[in-house]
Amino acid sequence: MSTRRSRLAVIAVGASAVLALTACSPDASEPDTGEQSDIVFWTPQVTPERIAAQEEIAAAFEAETGIGVEVVPLGGADQNQALVTGAASGDVPDVILHAPDQTAAWNEQGLLDTEVAQRIVDELDPSTFNERALDLVTLDGEVGAVPSDGWVHLIAYRADLFEAAGVEVPGSLEELAEAATTLAGSGVTGIALGTQPGTPSSTEAVESTFLTTGCQLVEDGTVTIDSDECTNAAESFNVLAQSSLAGEFDVPSARAAYLAGNAAMLLFSTHILDEVAGLDPDNPVTCAECAADPTFLAANTQFITILDESNPAQYGSTLNYGVPVGAHAEEAQMFIEYLLNDGYIDTLAMATEGRLPLRLGTPDEPTTFIDEWGTLPFGVDRASGQSIADVYGADIVEALSGGMDAISRWAFGTPDAPLEGAVFSQNVLSQNLDQLYAGTPAADVTATMAEQVSALQAELGLQ
Repeated sequence: MSTRRSRLAVIAVGASAVLALTACSPDASEPDTGEQSDIVFWTPQVTPERIAAQEEIAAAFEAETGIGVEVVPLGGADQNQALVTGAASGDVPDVILHAPDQTAAWNEQGLLDTEVAQRIVDELDPSTFNERALDLVTLDGEVGAVPSDGWVHLIAYRADLFEAAGVEVPGSLEELAEAATTLAGSGVTGIALGTQPGTPSSTEAVESTFLTTGCQLVEDGTVTIDSDECTNAAESFNVLAQSSLAGEFDVPSARAAYLAGNAAMLLFSTHILDEVAGLDPDNPVTCAECAADPTFLAANTQFITILDESNPAQYGSTLNYGVPVGAHAEEAQMFIEYLLNDGYIDTLAMATEGRLPLRLGTPDEPTTFIDEWGTLPFGVDRASGQSIADVYGADIVEALSGGMDAISRWAFGTPDAPLEGAVFSQNVLSQNLDQLYAGTPAADVTATMAEQVSALQAELGLQ
């Protein structure tokens, strides 16, 4: 078996990353005087409203501890560039909110203080965290970052259309394809999902659907996208795509089709919850019945949060707190623990439908955070004070939490994560969907996928 070696790429820093470097730990290299230091927090939550909310949380932390926190909005790509450059100069932030693929890359490059992350998880009690979320940021048995929150894919479906067509709620990808075909016969798209070849939307849809069958992209360095499970998934994906009465979809058009009442099902993230409820003016409900009754779509929509209970694997993403090597470790730990305790509900409330808690509670109150999350107002316009439980019923909170318990990504938390990241970003798999739609046997399509993944693996030196 070949040995994987870390590579520290020196990357040119973009303009916003350069600005971020001026907001790194100002005195991380100074001698320890025993006094507490102010810290710097990089966050990908960059909208003005969310920046303001994070600054309020930071101010509350400062009032409690005396430790000031500078909140620096910085997207993921700029975080990657700025951290590499800052690490080379010894000028790094203290806490970074980031995705699990970044955890893997930064850990491989030796940029994360994993001892601090492990210490925080141990202090808060690992049993209070979502186990799958911890797995996504655990490499070689060591936690690389501390899970905060995330979102997961679900399937929204029209319960009224299912009943009219006599369709049972599907419990596998094969059954989902059969349901989509039957529903398409009633004059609506069976299911709307990303199907445009070679695009990020279809890349996400491929991984999301394939995962539910037990299909894996790569296992222990061996490319397995041509396995029987993956080939069967490709066959079902083609059936799903053919159930469209409106051609190929990207994310916006798939969402619009469901909100207009033109699709019986929709594969989407939990961000769809407020839109179906009519709480997002930018993405209004436009179904024929919605003009007279804006609540019609929400009242007739139910959700599949785990498609296949025999193989619970739902595509999703998480946000995690990382502490770089060279940061003010003690202050960073205090801030992260605050964010996951006293500041947690305010953190989740910034975008309730897209920030499901990955720390469900405390040792004494195991469900306190997920229970309170279910009561938070959601949607763009929160003046109504409506919560997800108010609109969809109390059971949805438990169901969504179950979906988060099944959160999965190909190769995350394994040495194969860099390969998955490259396959995903380059749309390697979804660029072959044209062949599938044109009638090429699924086994031939997945064989081509495997050849392309293997070639990329060799090109990147990841074998």
